[in-house]
Amino acid sequence: MTQQIPSTEPELAGVRNFRDVGGLPTVDGRRVRHGVLFRSGHLAHATDDDATFLGSLGLHTIFDFRNAADQKLEGADVELPGVRNVNLPLSDPADGAEFWKMVRDGDIEQLREILSDGKGAGRMIASYRTIIKERTAEHSQVLHALAEDSVPALMHCAAGKDRAGLSIAVTLLALGVEREAIIADYLESNAKHRRYKVRRSGSDASAYSPEIMELLSPLFDARAEYLAAAFETIDETWGGVDAYLEQGLGITPELRDRLRERLLD
Repeated sequence: MTQQIPSTEPELAGVRNFRDVGGLPTVDGRRVRHGVLFRSGHLAHATDDDATFLGSLGLHTIFDFRNAADQKLEGADVELPGVRNVNLPLSDPADGAEFWKMVRDGDIEQLREILSDGKGAGRMIASYRTIIKERTAEHSQVLHALAEDSVPALMHCAAGKDRAGLSIAVTLLALGVEREAIIADYLESNAKHRRYKVRRSGSDASAYSPEIMELLSPLFDARAEYLAAAFETIDETWGGVDAYLEQGLGITPELRDRLRERLLD
């Protein structure tokens, strides 16, 4: 029996960006069921109380979209008894390694060179497009698992914003959730208490100066234009959501019906 989480969002001390996506409306008047699909940032720093709360959700599967470099930086997820952990990296550890080292260690001139004049946002848009086009096998695996036996499920990456955000968006598209509702849920990651904590090597104030934080903001924001680029990529590559699901991800109408029965009221 799936536990219904309280309407008041829990305050988790060591897990950021946690939420239940239940309640989102579909285009045919149904809603995502509460207590079956959750999203968050990584679980490596979960406190004992956090773990107790997460354990109370009756989770079947946790999908971790971090790569090996992320896991080395942040640590492994807390282990929850009886919960299956599935690691499906949606980005290559080597992809952008020098870029992210620059983000952590670079001085103001270096950061201006790689991030100013829209370059930071451009990189994020390119990343979203790439994940949609190249990670079809991973997204197919997630949707097949959800349709078969893997709910309640929690999806997360490092911040719970980009890789988890896209995977949640793909799932919601398969369920027929309204685009506006998908975008609104995605943008919830911008709330101050949800945002990923930017880590810079220097500890003095200059490492986090207003200009540096402004340059870094495109990397740590959830922006509607990023998700719009993902949707555009689906339309440009496959001609629409139905073809993307069936041809790109191998999701048959029958499997989509099973998914909807498991996740919708």
